Amino acid sequence: MLYGRGVTHSTVSGDETRSDEDLVAAAGPRPLSTRTLGVLLTVLGAVGLGASAWLSIERYLTLLDPDRVATCSINVFLSCGAAMGSWQGSLFGFPNPFLGLATFPVVVTSGVVLLAGVRLPRWYSGGLLIGTALGQLLVFFLMWTSFYVLHKLCPACMVVWTVIWPLLWFQLVHAVAERQVPVGEGLRRAVIGNRGIILVIGYVVAVAWLLLTVGPELVRSF
Repeated sequence: MLYGRGVTHSTVSGDETRSDEDLVAAAGPRPLSTRTLGVLLTVLGAVGLGASAWLSIERYLTLLDPDRVATCSINVFLSCGAAMGSWQGSLFGFPNPFLGLATFPVVVTSGVVLLAGVRLPRWYSGGLLIGTALGQLLVFFLMWTSFYVLHKLCPACMVVWTVIWPLLWFQLVHAVAERQVPVGEGLRRAVIGNRGIILVIGYVVAVAWLLLTVGPELVRSF
């Protein structure tokens, strides 16, 4: 009788174990948590806001004194002055850094709200994602301008370039994980499971683009 009970208990335990394993397998790769997204939005948004404020102050001081050399100008090649003085630097009729002053506080506030445990409405999350995507398109244009037109790099601008990509990517990953962006289950698992690798690939492509276009000038500037 005891032996029979032992066999029955073992069988049930085995079924429970298999069920747990099936649940884990069905869950797939671990998604990006809302809290982690909140931390990323807060930190990256604060960095972008700081760089935008730096550029805005430099632009204002340059308007007061056109002969002033910006603090973010290191040498002839690494110079913020060329970018700020070009028409691309005031693409919408006012200095581009003012866009950062207006938009990055929204990103930071959204991150703090998520950290407070508040769930953002679907329309708001979608709007923030679309706004960040438009910001990434603007960054691509400014990178192209720096590489092919100005042949100079703006160090403070590059800080903004650096934070925009993970802001966009991790919002997209979270939206895919929450099924706010409709994709197939296979693509969903690939995006969630390879989010770190794809982030790195994005940076590698950007650095390769930079080195292929202005690499020699960058080396000679040091």
